[in-house]
Amino acid sequence: MNRCPGTKRDNSPCTVTVEPPQTYCWWHDPANAEARKRAAVRGGKRGGRGRPSVELARLQHRFEELAEKVLKGEIERGVGAVAGQLLNGARACVRDALNAREQEDVIERLDVLEAQAKAHAEQNNGGRVWRKV
Repeated sequence: MNRCPGTKRDNSPCTVTVEPPQTYCWWHDPANAEARKRAAVRGGKRGGRGRPSVELARLQHRFEELAEKVLKGEIERGVGAVAGQLLNGARACVRDALNAREQEDVIERLDVLEAQAKAHAEQNNGGRVWRKV
């Protein structure tokens, strides 16, 4: 096994070992530059799946406010019921957006893994790996 010839951010040598025929580890391999760039662009932008918990907490507060006003008689029951249905629709939109983002993430991660598997198979003579046992 060989060590990756790449250098870390602090300019120290990379300590990852790689198996022939590979020369670089995943983080330093020029073939993975595009995948690393995509991952870096996404990093930190969504803050934990787009922060749906903040939006859900806001909607919960609105539900509680609405219920309190209906119970105190400040809002008619019919108006409160319709407002509750509309807020419930907003909650469903937040949930559906979260599910869609998670599916997009899974698809993107799967695409990266498939590309890596294909590249690995091409490097190993069409996927055949012969090792001494």
